[in-house]
Amino acid sequence: MLFTHALPLLISAFDLITATFISGLIILSVLSLCFIFHLRFKSKSITHLQGFNSLWTVRFLLVLFIFLWSITELLRLPFFRRKYLYPFVPSFSISQQANLCKVHIVLSLGFFEPAFLVTLLFLLNASIKTKTPKNNDKWAITSVLLTCLPFATLQALLIFFAPFENRVPAETSVVLNDGYGFETVLCAYPFLSSVLFAVFGVTYSTWFLFSCWRVLSLVINKGLRMRIYVLAWIVLVAIPLQIVALGFSVRWSPHQEVHGVVSLVGFLAVFCCATTGEGILVIKPISDALDAGGNYCVWTPQTRAWQLEETEPAGVVVRLEGG
Repeated sequence: MLFTHALPLLISAFDLITATFISGLIILSVLSLCFIFHLRFKSKSITHLQGFNSLWTVRFLLVLFIFLWSITELLRLPFFRRKYLYPFVPSFSISQQANLCKVHIVLSLGFFEPAFLVTLLFLLNASIKTKTPKNNDKWAITSVLLTCLPFATLQALLIFFAPFENRVPAETSVVLNDGYGFETVLCAYPFLSSVLFAVFGVTYSTWFLFSCWRVLSLVINKGLRMRIYVLAWIVLVAIPLQIVALGFSVRWSPHQEVHGVVSLVGFLAVFCCATTGEGILVIKPISDALDAGGNYCVWTPQTRAWQLEETEPAGVVVRLEGG
């Protein structure tokens, strides 16, 4: 599909706003990685941090998937591709640029976003254990792969082969001529791809709600309970909001301003999940652990009361990640 009018200024503004938020998320991800590795190195010499540090790989996965999702979102933006990509790869044809949009959809909706959401859920569940988890890094990687690889494969089949293209629109990009002979490819989310992600989103939200209820039933620390409430509220609002935005984006072509508004809303929903996840499950607990030493709350049957311990004893334990 070819449009022969200039790229609307409002669409460029939406791209610039999105790129600004992505830059902030990348900076936050780098900061989170610094916290993770700082704790990793410090735990080698401080005994009471070693148990808390057992989740460092899971936190690293969360930040890594968020970082990679941010990069794929940059590839979606015509502003970014035109300014930072095409000068270095001037031979990109229109069909190659359209394929770049397909790769973006598969990686973003099909793998990186589901992967960081699954990792976030794994990290939430790992915050309460009867003992320090062993081999949780292998289990986290296995969980992500088993959940996300089949989903990404289905997305790839729908995007690259479009088996139902004759019945359901499968448009992943449009070509816009700016009036000066330069053609820009705008990415779009096809209907079936959005439906498939909606199935994942509904299933994940249900699973996440159950996990939050389970965690809150065990946690007695007020600060940690408040963080979980905030995380639950943002995730359970943001994911449905993104699904609705994806559904509405199918109604308009990417060259229309209203499509830019809807796309920005969907992006900000995921952005809130990512920043909240890094803040609550990475930066804040590591900061508190470094300051306070990472305590454990232990149920003592003899006194029928909870008490704080710096090291993990036997018995019923709730890990107060950052207190």
